[in-house]
Parts: sequence; C-alpha cells; structure tokens
Amino acid sequence: MIYDLLVIGGGINGAGIARDAAGRGAKVLLVEKDDLAQHTSSSSTKLVHGGLRYLEHYEFRLVRESLIERERLLAIAPHIIWPLRFVLPHDKGLRPKWLLRLGLFLYDHIGGRKLLPPTRTVDLRQPPHGAFLEDRLTRGFEYSDCWVEDARLVALNCMDARERGADIRSQTECAALIRKADSWTATLRSSAGTQQIEARAVVNAAGPWVDAVLGQSTPDKPHENLRLVKGSHLIFNRLYDGDHAYIFQNGDGRIVFAIPYERDYTLVGTTDQSFSGDPSGIAISDEESLYLCDAVNEYLKHDVSPGDAVWSYAGVRPLYDDKSSSNSTVTRDYVFELDKEGGAPILSIFGGKITTYRKLAEHALHKLGGFADRSWTADEALPGGDIGASQFAGFLAEAKQRYGWFPADGVHRLARAYGTRIDRILGDATCLDDLGACMGGDLYAAELEYLVLEEFVIKPEDALWRRSKLGLHLDRHAHARVADWFAARKEYA
Repeated sequence: MIYDLLVIGGGINGAGIARDAAGRGAKVLLVEKDDLAQHTSSSSTKLVHGGLRYLEHYEFRLVRESLIERERLLAIAPHIIWPLRFVLPHDKGLRPKWLLRLGLFLYDHIGGRKLLPPTRTVDLRQPPHGAFLEDRLTRGFEYSDCWVEDARLVALNCMDARERGADIRSQTECAALIRKADSWTATLRSSAGTQQIEARAVVNAAGPWVDAVLGQSTPDKPHENLRLVKGSHLIFNRLYDGDHAYIFQNGDGRIVFAIPYERDYTLVGTTDQSFSGDPSGIAISDEESLYLCDAVNEYLKHDVSPGDAVWSYAGVRPLYDDKSSSNSTVTRDYVFELDKEGGAPILSIFGGKITTYRKLAEHALHKLGGFADRSWTADEALPGGDIGASQFAGFLAEAKQRYGWFPADGVHRLARAYGTRIDRILGDATCLDDLGACMGGDLYAAELEYLVLEEFVIKPEDALWRRSKLGLHLDRHAHARVADWFAARKEYA
C-alpha cells in the first residue's frame, strides 16, 4: 500500500497534520511508538494562550497568531477547552505597573478577541484573594486565557483523522526510513511484528526524537537544530478558593502559574531546564520542586513544600535552537526543515505550542505541497465539540436532566471529556447496572470499552493518565480493577 503521507509522532503536531491532510483527501498513516500524547503533549501546563510573556521578547506575530487560534480552538472543542481568568499580582521591584498595563492592553487587542472578557484591575485585599495572598500584594490585573485537556486534544484530532480515512497506529515504531526518488520505504515495528510501507512524503513530528528520525532518514547530513528544555509541574491539594488561576512573577524574570486542577487540586508550573539524554521517562528533580515551591511561597500566605505535593509530572519541549542564552527566552515558535534533495520529501518540525498546532498543520501541508489547497480545520468541530463556544452550560444542564440516574458530578466529568459523544458511553442505559462493572468512583466498564474502541487506548495507564486523570482520583484498589479489566479483555478478545 502506498500512502500519500507518513506522519511520525503522535503528539499534537503530528495529530493535527494527520487530521488536516486526511480532511483534504490524502491517504495518511500516523505512527507513534508509545501511546498518543504520552510525552510532551501530555506534560504541558495545559493552556491555550497567547503567551503574555512572549511580548517581552517582541514575538508579536507568534502572540497574535496564538490569540486568534485561542478563540478558534475554543469554538471547535468547547468541551475540553474553556475560559479561565488569570490574576497577575503586581509586586514592587519586578515589572512596573505601566509595563503590565501595556502588555495586557496589547494582549487584549492584537488578536481580535471576541469571545473572552477583557482585562480588569483587581483589588487583591478583597475576597477571595486577600485570604490567600501575602499582605504586601494589594493590586493586580485579571485577564483571560483558556484551559485545555492537552492529551485529549491529541486523541480527538486522531479520532477525527481516522474518521476521515487516516490510519492511526499507536505502539508502532518507525524503525527505518529509506529514501527513493518518489517515495519512502518505512519499516514499522509493533507487537504484531514488522511491516514495510511506502509513502510519497514524510512528516517528522517526533518531538524530542526529531533528530533521531533525521538520523535515520538523512544520516549524511548534520542535525543540530534541536534544543531540549525540560518543564516540570507539581500538583497539590487545593491551595486557594476560586476558579481563577494566578500568574506569579519571579525575581529571575520567569513566571509560575498556579491553576485550579481536576476540581480538588492546584497545578503549579513550570520550570525551564536544559535537558540531554533519553526523554522517555523523565521526572521532576529536587531542584525543580524547590524552585516551584519557593515561587509559590513568595505569593501565598501558607507555604508549601515538595513533600506536600500529591503528584508531579515532567516533559521535554523540543524547541528550535535559536542560540538564545536563556531557556526561558528561546522561541516557542515553530520552525520547519524541508529536505527534498535526492528524492522524496521529509518535513521536520521543531518547536511549536499547543495553541498554534492547527495553524502549524496548515503551514506544514502548504510547505510540503502536493495536497488539496483547502483550509478547513478552523471551523470544523472536533469529535464531541459540536456544542457552540458559549453553550456548554446549557449542554451540561440538558445532559444532567437526561441522565438523572447517573451521579451529577459524573455527568459533568463525562460531558467535559466527551462532549456530545457522551451518548456513546451512557447510550440507552437507564441505570448504573447497564454500564457494566464499576471500577471505582464513577468509572464503569462502558467507558473503558469506549476508550478502547474509539480513542486508541491499549493499556490501563492510557485510560487513567492521558485520556483522563482518573488515576489521580481513584485509589489503588480501583487501579487494580482497571488493570484486571484490561487483562481480561485482552485474554478474551
């Protein structure tokens, strides 16, 4: 079989390109050596945002494009993306008020904001801030950005790509690439064995492994454009009341977010550390944990320590090395390297951010050429997202009424995760017994079955830590029941 496009890498960039190309009628194969979004794309700070601090580095085009994409993504996936208000305290000795006001004025206007409310000044001595912030902090600014379920965004793009004809294979490694005049021969390795396929073009969206793929495909050429930067996060039991996030300025010029997370928790991140070595199984370091706690403790009245964290995660950003002296100032913009000398083309992707993945996909296909000249993804809802950007509350109310026999908090969770596809899980059920065995909490076998059949889930951790964060909420007995369910399903499949 000859594919028009082989996409290597099941992170957000690869998923977005596969979806866009499939929607243009191309024959697409995406391969990912692990689970979808297992690495960088599930380890972000989980924001769809313009990048307020990028204005300081004069990256106005990136910020403008990101702000435009922020509202587009909110419109096509309002179940997994939603507005979030950020409170930025002014702290004497750091960025002056006039600079913050100017930056936020630009942030409100250069992207053509339509759906989200504007910036406003806040009195931090008033509730809820006064009870949690240090007394020296009296004034701040509140502005809008969005939250995103990052790993689910990847899965939804892959689902839509498959529904448009793409072949999506997780747990499948591209072990070798051989270039010919008009195609590539790729050797694929999975638990089912080894297979060779042909593709007219290749997209190298392997993230931290982009140079490794280039080493396979063009071993005689130097590859020194990748800069790996590690970002880590801590999860605490809820540190403050309210649905808002905080953005704290540090003395080193960086910022740290504190964000409401999974209803009961607060997410704190992120760090910027140079990284070398294998990105497969990285974890937060003691140094990073202390850095994040110190940053939060400068602003919150009640101090936290690394031992207070209930969970942590870390990821590696595969950035384009622009030779910046600081990891925090190296560009987050995406850069393409197109190689078509000596045969079929390969396009490698460096950098990028979740917010601009859809635009990146359009640019990538234009750069490659040979695909239908049809930009279509800006207005097409992702699976479950056919709700309307401002209509989630009404959709949720209707779902709670329709599924009154299911716990209300559970309906909320399912509606947030699956949007209008909640019907494919709860379906015609009229009671909990119709959903099969309960794994724990509001997780039933019917949901796991859906994840396996529709969302490329193969292992228990795929379901518990990427398609959801139920792993954070369920006890060890529930984890064991989920593992047993997968083992039994595999045995009798």
